[in-house]
Amino acid sequence: DLQVCTSKNPTCCTKKMEERYQIAAKQDIQQVLQTSSATLKFLISRNAAAFQEAFEMLIRLAENYTSTLFCNAYRNMAAEATLRVQEFFTDVGLFIFGTDVSTEEFVNRFFDTLFPVVYNHVINPGLTDISMEYAECLQMARRDIRPFGNIPKRALGLMGRSLLPSRTFLQALNLGIEVINTTDHLHFSKDCSRALLRMQYCPHCQGLTLSKPCMGYCLNILRGCLANIAEVDFHWRGYIQSLEELSSAMSGTYDIEHVLLNFHSLVNDALTQARTHGPELSEQVKKICGPPVRKPTQSPGCSFDQNKDDQGLKMFSRDSEETLAKRRKEFISHLRLFRAFYGGLADQLCGNELAAPDGLPCWNGEDVV
Repeated sequence: DLQVCTSKNPTCCTKKMEERYQIAAKQDIQQVLQTSSATLKFLISRNAAAFQEAFEMLIRLAENYTSTLFCNAYRNMAAEATLRVQEFFTDVGLFIFGTDVSTEEFVNRFFDTLFPVVYNHVINPGLTDISMEYAECLQMARRDIRPFGNIPKRALGLMGRSLLPSRTFLQALNLGIEVINTTDHLHFSKDCSRALLRMQYCPHCQGLTLSKPCMGYCLNILRGCLANIAEVDFHWRGYIQSLEELSSAMSGTYDIEHVLLNFHSLVNDALTQARTHGPELSEQVKKICGPPVRKPTQSPGCSFDQNKDDQGLKMFSRDSEETLAKRRKEFISHLRLFRAFYGGLADQLCGNELAAPDGLPCWNGEDVV
């Protein structure tokens, strides 16, 4: 009553044993697949985590630099400005880690909300702060008045072109992990399951427990069973090539490290511009929002603790050799070694694990030869 392991020779298998062997054959292949992709999966997931952590550290460092600028050079408005800086870098993080926020929106929001603070302390300082309504009018008018010249536009260009590739890069790494997880858990057809059973366990039914399948036989069966995976090969090669191109596009002027760590100097240029054109800006504001309406409170000084993050940030020193660009280059060069991973999977599994080496007795599906 055997279904697959039929033979002319006497057999020690029952139908129940054959069914158990059928399950074992599938599990074995699954196991071998997972083992073969483990190094690749570890390479991608380890780097996905490392880049995420590096981006988080980079955002904190850039926020620190920008808040420190206010504490050192514009102490009287530092408390209010630091809040705007925190909001801005929170948005940067949300964008990089995949939330649906628009760079244009949060860059503009930063400069819109910064303008009333700058007006209050630099352009037209008074003994007390401007009222909330007056601050709202200034926010609305910022794009018409253009107190920061073309700096917001420059910031927008730099942010858009440096943050998007980093966001895409992280998403691409997570996609890679997803592909491997999917191909690690294949569903085999009935024909394929039977072929695997014949190849791996039918010799056991004849007492040939040490026989491994012949190389050609193993390749035939596995190339058939893994035909679906082989179709991934073309796309996988394209995926690795796209990652290489993306990585190259992330360097130079639009390198995220360069853009974020220099954001504070852009902000400084914007403040210098506003201070230089103070009297003209005052006149423009008066035309649009009327004379300043003030309320009887005074802004607190600098509340930003510069030492707060020092320990963690020392690890991410700017002079450090371990730049993000260098790390990306290393990762891509390791990943390149796996370019033909899906195309050569059957050969890899038979060669490394499943088949008997050439020249040794082996199982051909019928007998040991």
